[in-house]
Amino acid sequence: MPGDDGETVGGSSERAVLARILGALRGSSRALVGPGDDAAVLAAPDGRVVVTTDTLVHGPDFRLAWSSGRDLGFKAAAVNLADIAAMGARPTALFVALAAPEATRLRFLEDLATGLREACDELAPVCAVEGGDLTVSDTLTVAVTAVGVLDGREPVLRSGARPGDVVAVAGALGQAARGLAVLFDRFRDDLGEPVPVDLAALSPDERAALTAQLRPSPPIALGPVAADAGATALMDVSDGLVLDATRMAEASGVTIALENPGDPLALSGGEDHALLATFPAGVPLPEGFRPAGVVVPRGAHSVTVGGTPPVGRGGWDPYQDWDAHRG
Repeated sequence: MPGDDGETVGGSSERAVLARILGALRGSSRALVGPGDDAAVLAAPDGRVVVTTDTLVHGPDFRLAWSSGRDLGFKAAAVNLADIAAMGARPTALFVALAAPEATRLRFLEDLATGLREACDELAPVCAVEGGDLTVSDTLTVAVTAVGVLDGREPVLRSGARPGDVVAVAGALGQAARGLAVLFDRFRDDLGEPVPVDLAALSPDERAALTAQLRPSPPIALGPVAADAGATALMDVSDGLVLDATRMAEASGVTIALENPGDPLALSGGEDHALLATFPAGVPLPEGFRPAGVVVPRGAHSVTVGGTPPVGRGGWDPYQDWDAHRG
């Protein structure tokens, strides 16, 4: 790697590792007290905060042969920012806990921090990494906690969908799953082990799908926009449209009748982190949202697609699908 001095986590002190990481992060955004003390102090203008956390573990969640440090940092931030947006809130801070093997290069951790910063700059410009933790582990693990504020609005829950509402989606559906298929189909050796990606071997469409998988770009700004437009329910599509719509329908006690998009991956593919919302009939959909179905009274099935029940779970379940992605 150009500029890599070869220093590793095992050959450095915690202070040195932290200095390298903080050097790649921009300064604190709007925290009253940012990185450097025992804890951060954040402002909560209306007395409420929205908090979420997500963990990426080497193996089931990412492969170092496929993900650069910058891509991994970007994705770790993006998946958490999407959960804040899915409450109708605005992300304001990230806290990142890193557990890294001793052989991990410090340059890789710098790149990961750069990816975290780039995600905040691109997706949530007032958000920044305000603290975290470092430790050593046999398995590289990135755990991110995101904090957001509601700016006076009420949180939009997944349990608010009502019969007659219009179902709408913002963001891509199926692209990240297509990218994952490219990785597993094209970049494994004869034993099934991941090998580095050769971008020159990919078509433009394949490269776009790969970017959607390794460096997702969810419509974070549209979460508060949906809330202000009167969304009755809202959630992040992380595990596939059918599976996440099922969760929304069951929480709301309704059936969600989805249109058939024609692309199976748009229904079952996960990790795009699109936003799924319901709006009262007659309310203009905010720019960036497109209609995807309607909410009807609860029937025999939580979700239908084109008038019929979906086949299978319709999405990703890490407890049932992880074995299929080993290799």
